[in-house]
Amino acid sequence: MAAAAALAAVLLVPPLLSSDPDGGGPGAQVRGLRVLVPNSPGGGYDITARTAVKAMEDAELSRSVEVFNLPGAGGTVGLGRLVNERGNDKLVMSMGLGVVGSVYTNRSPSSLADTTPIAKLIEESDIVVVGKDSPHRDIAALVAAWKADPGGVPVGGGSSPGGPDHLAPMLMAKAVGLSPRAVNYVPFDGGGELLASVLGGKVAFGVSGIGEYRDQIQAGELRVLAVTGAERIPGVDAPTLREAGVDVEFTNWRGVVAPPGISDGDRDRLVALFTALHDSAQWRDALARNGWTDAFQTGRDFGDFLDSENTRVAGVLTELGLA
Repeated sequence: MAAAAALAAVLLVPPLLSSDPDGGGPGAQVRGLRVLVPNSPGGGYDITARTAVKAMEDAELSRSVEVFNLPGAGGTVGLGRLVNERGNDKLVMSMGLGVVGSVYTNRSPSSLADTTPIAKLIEESDIVVVGKDSPHRDIAALVAAWKADPGGVPVGGGSSPGGPDHLAPMLMAKAVGLSPRAVNYVPFDGGGELLASVLGGKVAFGVSGIGEYRDQIQAGELRVLAVTGAERIPGVDAPTLREAGVDVEFTNWRGVVAPPGISDGDRDRLVALFTALHDSAQWRDALARNGWTDAFQTGRDFGDFLDSENTRVAGVLTELGLA
């Protein structure tokens, strides 16, 4: 009888996270969660957030989690909103390396040091991509054209200056002997906005995450010339930059932070939710489907990682003469 009563209670009031059959786990009190995406629909933060929420729901860890977009200034508009929601344990923000750089380049009054770190979720290689009708058939041809006329070979990225899609081509330029200041970089607010310009040939090439473009690549609308990570991406016929003679190795990462001022208990419940997500078969399937690398890290460890990334990005931007 007790088990039946507990099951009835679960069906009547479903918890956001349940680590046991009766729904009494450490995250069971987290309800009404909202996920802020600080860039446009179709971008990397958006795809990561919506994929995570769907996996939570499919794994029966949550119901009716709201995902909403608040784009602007490379993610710092959303960051400012999050920081202003001090003490709100029902709000988290999807974020990543791009926000770290945007804090510098947009001179944001808020920084990730003002947030509550919850979890790093994934790492992802960027791709160097062109439309199917591009004259650049491989990375060597693209680099040759780029070196001959840097300003005439615009590169688009799904992040503002300082973000991963900006840093990757700047590091590429430096590696092939171009001044980063000579690069004609065209920023877009997420990979979704960049896609139309790559398909339409409005930029000579794009740099973005594989997750945003997998469908178009498989359909033959886009051609990948290289990947920026240390290893090739399964199912993508393209070398790494280093294999192609461009001495760059670069990966992006994404995670989740909460507003400042939430209690330790509220933080622990959010960490428990994302830990349960990480451990689910549904999330493992999502990682494989999107070509993402598991990079799970939580709480204070993730906070230490954010501190180190802040220092690293500041150093890279200074080295490139961009900060």
